[in-house]
Amino acid sequence: MTQRSFIECCAQVGFVLSVLFGVATIPAAAQTPEPPPPPPTSPLAIHIGDSDFVIGGFMDLTAFTRSTNTGTGISSSFGTIPFTNLAGVPQAAGNLSETRFTTQNSRISLQATSKVGGASLKGYVEADFLGAAPTNLNVTSNSNALRMRLYWVQYTAGKFEFLGGQSWSMLTPGRNGISPVPGDLFYSQDVDTNYQMGLTWGRTPQFRFVAHASSVVTAGLSLENPQQYVGSAVALPAAFPAAEVDNGANSGAANLYPDVIGKIALDPKMGNGTHQHIEGAVLVRGYKTYNPATDSSFTSTATGGSVNVVLEPVKNFKIVGTTFFSNGGGRYIANTNLPDFIVNADESLSLVKSRSFIVGPEIQAGPKSLIFGYYSQAMADSNVAVDTNGKQIGFGVTGSTSANNKVTEATVGLVQTFFRDPKIGGLQLMLQYSNVQRTPFSVPALTPDKAKVNMVYINVRYLLP
Repeated sequence: MTQRSFIECCAQVGFVLSVLFGVATIPAAAQTPEPPPPPPTSPLAIHIGDSDFVIGGFMDLTAFTRSTNTGTGISSSFGTIPFTNLAGVPQAAGNLSETRFTTQNSRISLQATSKVGGASLKGYVEADFLGAAPTNLNVTSNSNALRMRLYWVQYTAGKFEFLGGQSWSMLTPGRNGISPVPGDLFYSQDVDTNYQMGLTWGRTPQFRFVAHASSVVTAGLSLENPQQYVGSAVALPAAFPAAEVDNGANSGAANLYPDVIGKIALDPKMGNGTHQHIEGAVLVRGYKTYNPATDSSFTSTATGGSVNVVLEPVKNFKIVGTTFFSNGGGRYIANTNLPDFIVNADESLSLVKSRSFIVGPEIQAGPKSLIFGYYSQAMADSNVAVDTNGKQIGFGVTGSTSANNKVTEATVGLVQTFFRDPKIGGLQLMLQYSNVQRTPFSVPALTPDKAKVNMVYINVRYLLP
């Protein structure tokens, strides 16, 4: 027997023995590998035709308490915190605390994606229950009103995007690129639905154009719904038709042209696996008033800018910093009652300078624990004139308790995730403590120089799968 035939014979004997003892295997060349299991999908994802629909959102139950009664519900109006007394006279709102439970911040969303030729199409709608409430809201049945937050469509072809609809203003600080997706934006981790005081934001109808120059550089231009805003802190001339401006109660004010916002964002990825976000934005706005007594029109152009960062020096530790400065952009420092301009005696316009910042860490202390803290400040300069009757008008008139020179907020909080599963959803506990102080330019004698409030939020959130 030759050596080759001997080897073949041994191989045949080995195969027979393996069959007898039940250990036979299919040769490797004949094996068919099993496909990997598909990634888990949400049970709320639906495929219809060429489109994919994903239902999202969460259910919130929020308990909150404030040391003074702001009367604003879950959303804080930072610029109108009540004083404990005015001119030595105790004030009820400033001496009463408030405690409430609410589910109004519960949210529902629908995202639809599809293809149009070689381009992508995405539609997104998001609503909560913070709409205008009936007067008997907290008596018998909490009939919270559904409210549209976002409703936009985005068309993406190659490196270019176009968006139309109601979205977060492009002036809202980002976390990733220039994106309308809520998860790519910074509006704090706060439970408060007016977010961290000093944040520049809005959810406005707009047309947005974005170009991705590279994986790091993004540039965008947005034309957004304007609103020439003076708020309740500006004393208007006696003869001025107040309907020409938004004094906090007139959403139908005339506007000259859309707000124009440009932004550039840088998003370098570092070798240690961290992500840095740096962005700069510019703002241009136009205002107009008309004096029927003299048949004269007046216009003014406002400008502003912001520089924002979300830096991650090491994994799971982020430093957030936002800045905003403007000459006539107070409307964007939301819920601080800072105006865009004042109206002079001849009904011409004079812009109000304003600015704000936020700084603080966000620490992923463990797989399920996020700790955050922010300090923020908003400021404005006074702008006072004299009316034809000799009285002071404008922003910061003597003795006005509504014209704020400075508003500050210090916040600490925790987001604790108990579980998160793509098929059954997730459960979170969210805590927030904040101290807010507002300082008017001047107050009557025997009045505190600041109005203050301490706030505690406790929120249980169930996230839809």
